[in-house]
Amino acid sequence: ARYRPADFISMVERHGIAYHEKELGQLFCNDSSKQIVAMLLAECAQAGVRIETGCEVSAIARGDDFFRVDCGVGALRTPSLVVATGGLSIPSMGASGFGYDLARQFGHRVLSTRAGLVPLTLTGSHLEHWSPLSGVSLPVRASAGRARFEHDMLLTHRGLSGPAILQISSYWQPGDPLRIDLLPGRDPLECLLAGQRQRPAAGLASVLSEVLPKRFAQRFAELYADERPMRQFNKPELTALAARLGDWPVVPSGTEGYRTAEVTLGGVDTDQVSSATMMSKEVPGLHFVGEVLDVTGHLGGYNFQWAWASGHAAGLAV
Repeated sequence: ARYRPADFISMVERHGIAYHEKELGQLFCNDSSKQIVAMLLAECAQAGVRIETGCEVSAIARGDDFFRVDCGVGALRTPSLVVATGGLSIPSMGASGFGYDLARQFGHRVLSTRAGLVPLTLTGSHLEHWSPLSGVSLPVRASAGRARFEHDMLLTHRGLSGPAILQISSYWQPGDPLRIDLLPGRDPLECLLAGQRQRPAAGLASVLSEVLPKRFAQRFAELYADERPMRQFNKPELTALAARLGDWPVVPSGTEGYRTAEVTLGGVDTDQVSSATMMSKEVPGLHFVGEVLDVTGHLGGYNFQWAWASGHAAGLAV
């Protein structure tokens, strides 16, 4: 509440960065996201921040009223220490479990972590059947438990991706089936019955290609029906096909892991951190912000906003 999306957008506009809105209210730079990095560095410079890179932290200890940080530039003493190290996602950018280790060192609970907002993988017959369609995209409604997201699904050479799959991956549990409605907002049975009435001599794949991508429709027909004209399908057969269209049977084998995950689920337990100052309730002067905490947002900028807002709260407190 103290640092809203509008506050960040105001800073973007103050720096003269042009942006545009895409779907679902998501904002993107007209030029490059490097402009956002440059803006943040400029704000740091104005505030007198000193940034040290290539400077590994080897140890952190706490004295009576200060923290000692041993690192590449020597030993630093500070009354406040803010941990903004992120999670495990995308290790090629330097992600590590350093922040979690530090939290445990000072007596904090760290909830189990796993990849979130991540593509799902398939194996066996699922992969054999659908990987040849890599690159095909279609709108779906993906569900796991009580969570459901309606957006695009992308078939890949390893499994499933796209916004709907990335969103539901944060709720899907390994071993559970994924419920995917291939015709969101439509009545699958009515689509099939209408196709049968209007095109009785056409095959199932031809009829389905009117509401699904052609290659997907062909593979679906190959797997779940035989080559017959629509007039030869009886009502129970069409009802069974409609059930598969509304609840496509897919059991992912896993995820792509931290390598491609946009966020890390789990992290430092928020019960031990003040929501007003982000300061540890166990160790005065120690603050945790951003993704190192057990806070995970949806796709579309929510995790960035959490980083800005929690960092702002800690900054004001420090």
